Amino acid sequence: MSSHNEKLQPTPFEVVKPEPVESADNKGGGAASQGTPHWVLPALGGLLILVILVFFWLPDRVSTTGPAVPAEPVADSDTTPNVKQPAAASTETADTTPWSDAQLAKLRKEAQDVLAELLEVQETLEEKGVENWGKDEFDAVATLAKQGDELYRNREYEAAKEQYAQGLAQLKTLEAEMPAELARQLATAETALEDGDLAAANAALDIVDMIDPGNMQAAQLRQRVAVLPQLLELLENAAVAESQGDLPTAISQLEEAVALDPLHQRGASELARVVAAYNEQRFNEAMSEGYAALDANRFDTARSAFRRAAGIQQGSQEAALAIQEVEASATAFRLSSLQNRGDSDEQAERWQDAVEAYEQAQKIDPNILFAKEGLERSRDRARLDKQFRAAIGDPSRLSDVAVAKATEQMLQMARSISPKGPVLIQQIDELESLLQQANTPINVTIQSDMETDVVVYKVAKLGKFDQRQLELRPGSYTAVGSRLGYRDVRVDFEVQHGVDNLPVTIRCTETI
Repeated sequence: MSSHNEKLQPTPFEVVKPEPVESADNKGGGAASQGTPHWVLPALGGLLILVILVFFWLPDRVSTTGPAVPAEPVADSDTTPNVKQPAAASTETADTTPWSDAQLAKLRKEAQDVLAELLEVQETLEEKGVENWGKDEFDAVATLAKQGDELYRNREYEAAKEQYAQGLAQLKTLEAEMPAELARQLATAETALEDGDLAAANAALDIVDMIDPGNMQAAQLRQRVAVLPQLLELLENAAVAESQGDLPTAISQLEEAVALDPLHQRGASELARVVAAYNEQRFNEAMSEGYAALDANRFDTARSAFRRAAGIQQGSQEAALAIQEVEASATAFRLSSLQNRGDSDEQAERWQDAVEAYEQAQKIDPNILFAKEGLERSRDRARLDKQFRAAIGDPSRLSDVAVAKATEQMLQMARSISPKGPVLIQQIDELESLLQQANTPINVTIQSDMETDVVVYKVAKLGKFDQRQLELRPGSYTAVGSRLGYRDVRVDFEVQHGVDNLPVTIRCTETI
């Protein structure tokens, strides 16, 4: 019997060559005829008929391609001609023509091709365990295939092809439905898993393994099935702990269950419910702690407690209002503290500190009255205090006439302030003394060599001289000497009261 993948091959025949026929002229042993023998043409004709029989008639008489679903079309042995009996073949083809035989062979080949494809799909579906999930449809295809086989035996190839094609279409429909069947079995396994039905889950997963070996979702579900007994035990332990009021222990058990199977819906929902109950308990405790701290003016503690409550219960209006109350109370307390601090700084003539206190209060509440009035009092005094401290700290700046005049104006304004505090009185006295010294010139000797042009910046161009006497206010000065063909020299010197002011020498001595 032939395999359905085996190609049909024509059966070879042995052609018996006719013996040469001697002509009448050669019977007596004469020479061979020089023309074509008269038997050649009939021999060629017979050979042609034999070829036609081999290629067109003989294949119809040979057993055809292998099994369909599930029967195999086998030609009736009583009617199948023996390919080694050319006499029977010649009788069979007496009423046929090469053209009709060729058409019949073509139809048979088409039926075989459809059958071959049907067998391939059948094999694929059997490997995918179709009898476990599509048995009725698969059996219906077997019925169609048997009908096709019967038609094939009767040489009704076109009708057989149609039956095979119908069966093939139904198998392809089954094949196309495999993804949906795969999804259905996975869903069945997951539902069984949630219900705790391990047998049903494993049965569905077995079918999944047939349809799609190595399916990742199925592998994940099998892992979940493996841990289900332990998970159910954890769920029971959690229920017992909750009934005893031990919510942290219940949460711990449920977290272990969820860690075992994060996809288990019951475990996740139970965890969410118990966590919500525990959070409500913690929220109430935090709110109580916050109000107790607020009553004691411990604003940081109260704020921390209320924020913790807000973090536990996201979007809580109660926690939000409590935080606002803390901020309002803390603001009022802070403003009161800044007002007291500003008043204290004013009394101690720490004017810049007072300004900073009132400015902080104004940042908290721009409309606060005490801050506005305090800044009006303190800013001018803080500016004057800063200028006095700068002048006292660097008396050399008073050597500048413009600075000295500005300092004198400040002193006049300070003298008009009433009442004066002890700090201001001391500043006025000290600055008056420094200003008097700054306005008293000191005699300074400048020496040169009669060859160098000398300039004292901000004082005068002295020209060339041997020695000059200058009356200079206390302070810092710079003298520059220049001479043609020599490098310029620069001398910085200080003029002070109460010290020996040495002569200043300026000479250009280095040639260029």
